[in-house]
Amino acid sequence: MLWFMHTFRAGLFSAAVFVALLGGVAGWAQAAKDGVVLPAAVGAQTETDEYTRYELLEPESASFRIYYELTATTAGAKYLYNPIRKGSVASDESVTDAMTGKPLEFHVVHGAEARKDPLMADADLDTDYIRVTLARPVPEHGQGRVIIQKTYKDAKSYYRDGKGIVFDRPLGVKRNKIVLPAGYEVVGLTVPSQILTEKDGRIAVSFMHAGSGEAPLVIRAVKDAQVGAAALPHPAGRAKSWEAPFAGESERGRLTERAYLDRDIVYFLQQPETHSFSLYHDYTEKRAGVNGYANVVREGSVASHPSAYVVDTGEQLQAKEMSGAEMAASKINAGEEVDAKARVVVIPFAAVKPGETLRLRIMETYTAPVSYKLDGDELVFDRSLGRSRNAVVLPSGWYCTASSTPTTVSRLPDGRVRLDYWDDQPDAVDVLVKARRRAGE
Repeated sequence: MLWFMHTFRAGLFSAAVFVALLGGVAGWAQAAKDGVVLPAAVGAQTETDEYTRYELLEPESASFRIYYELTATTAGAKYLYNPIRKGSVASDESVTDAMTGKPLEFHVVHGAEARKDPLMADADLDTDYIRVTLARPVPEHGQGRVIIQKTYKDAKSYYRDGKGIVFDRPLGVKRNKIVLPAGYEVVGLTVPSQILTEKDGRIAVSFMHAGSGEAPLVIRAVKDAQVGAAALPHPAGRAKSWEAPFAGESERGRLTERAYLDRDIVYFLQQPETHSFSLYHDYTEKRAGVNGYANVVREGSVASHPSAYVVDTGEQLQAKEMSGAEMAASKINAGEEVDAKARVVVIPFAAVKPGETLRLRIMETYTAPVSYKLDGDELVFDRSLGRSRNAVVLPSGWYCTASSTPTTVSRLPDGRVRLDYWDDQPDAVDVLVKARRRAGE
């Protein structure tokens, strides 16, 4: 009950829901069972949303420049510790706060020094760490986002092999991009990846690794690609593929780096008789001048109980439901046009300044009888998911009997089953999930 009162004060549920839940113990118990569970951690350092960009320097240097985004998620944490990989020599380090773009204080410390922080009691005594002083303590259910840049020299990971080069480095971070030196093309690649061209003509590979353990990455490249003006990519257009039997993604959309997309969403299915699911959706706004987020409600769905907050600070934001026409009249700049007749959940916030970013967490409940229903004794969730990272949590008492799309499976602390769908394709992933009640439920 204390958890619920905190949630109510934080504005995550409306007064109407509060009254309805208190109207019956059974209703409250079921709602608590199937409610949203926000990421939370105590007792040890935890991280999320890691993304790494490696820029391979000239092969003779055996060095590569690293751009590393990572997020501290342990409530109250004042520091973040990033291990320096054994066998690598780090130099040219810098750290900035992702929200403000301002430099952060940091020091390199040994494992024994790191262990003095209660959140790092298990720090490796044989490892050095970059200890970052966060711009602000991590708020409850919030985040401390930092960007670390450094250069590694590691001849075992990056070296010449005859006339070519090899980057052989198992990667534990789940989202990565590796940029080859100018003039090199990929001739060997062990992890399925997008192949993209940088604005300056360098070839890059990018991938998401949804499975457990490290991605066994080996890249082989040779120097026979174009350089200079001849290597520059043509601007990606908005045209659709002429072969598609339906309106698919544009060329620009298809060539967007999937691993770097920063939106992710978690659906919490309520009992199927309700046709409802709650969700939270994390999203980073980087466009200067944008002062609002607009979520167009899908046709056939009804949205309710919207709320939002800034994960960097815990600041609560006001969420409003309106039409596209009302949104246009409000002068809220969400960075996109919305059809005047569309129903939209709009979340205003202070305009983003150049060099700053804002990460928001939006929460709401959807009722969608077409895509979520009970078919006899079987639960059916049939919905197209457009994010690169999606998750579906089954209601309490249910187990999965079918998933049309490959998924990884885990369980929440309360026993509910979570299905994760990481989509490395430019199209939406059409998820069809079926489930049954557990015996005895």
